[in-house]
This record gives sequence, structure tokens and C-alpha cells, in this order.
Amino acid sequence: MRLTRYTDLALRAVMRLAVVDGEELLTTRQIADSMNVPYTHMAKAIAQLQHLGVIEARRGRNGGLTLTDAGRRTGVGDLVRTLEGDREAVACEGDAPCPLSSACRLRRALREAQEAFYSSLNEVTVADLVTSPTGPLLLTLSASPG
Repeated sequence: MRLTRYTDLALRAVMRLAVVDGEELLTTRQIADSMNVPYTHMAKAIAQLQHLGVIEARRGRNGGLTLTDAGRRTGVGDLVRTLEGDREAVACEGDAPCPLSSACRLRRALREAQEAFYSSLNEVTVADLVTSPTGPLLLTLSASPG
């Protein structure tokens, strides 16, 4: 299974936020810069993560983003499933429906494989993603362009 760029950016954002100390707040711009991605793309991912309750945004001069406790405990599989939209691996319907759809076993096999993928990812939380060596490496990334 291949993740969309959007999901990749969202996962990088939560990983970056998972390693900052509780007093430090990062902005969307700082996260985008540290991950070397366009601000507008990161802003869309941040907005979705905020809507999901994974991150919290504080407004104002000393504002910024923090990972919520729920976000830290979130299973990666659930997060990926939500961000990806839980769509099927193959498109059997549509403009040119597959002629095998009434008797095909592939669709079911792929769906079961997809469920196994999400299930195995749920054994890992966002907090688990930033244990060594990942966490220390994330801390070396500049939070602002340098």
C-alpha cells in the first residue's frame, strides 16, 4: 500500500511535534521548513490533524502547535486510515467498471490485506514513532529556516 503525500506530511508533522518539550510551541511554518515541504501543503495537513484532535493550536503572539495527549496515544493505523479516507485499494466501479466484479476474489483479498496493514500499524502509537533513533534526529532539525 502506498500512502498519499498528504498522509506522509501529516505523519511527519505529528512526529515533529511529538519530540518538542511541553513548553515549546512550533508554528506550521516552522514544521514545514524543518521538513523541507511547502507551507501550504503542511497547513492543510495541520488543519486536518487539529480537526481530528491530534494537535492543538494556540493563537496569539506566543501561540503555536502542540501534540495532544490523545494524539500521542493514537494508533498509527487509525490515523493513516482516517487521513487516507479508508478507500479501497482497487477501483472496481466507476466510468469503466471491471467486468470481473461480480465474480472477483481479488477485491476481497486486497481489502483483507488492507485491514491487516492498518491493524499492524495500530500496534504502533505516535509516541512509539519517535523513540531512538528517530526522536533524537528530529530534535536536530531546525525549527526555522537556517
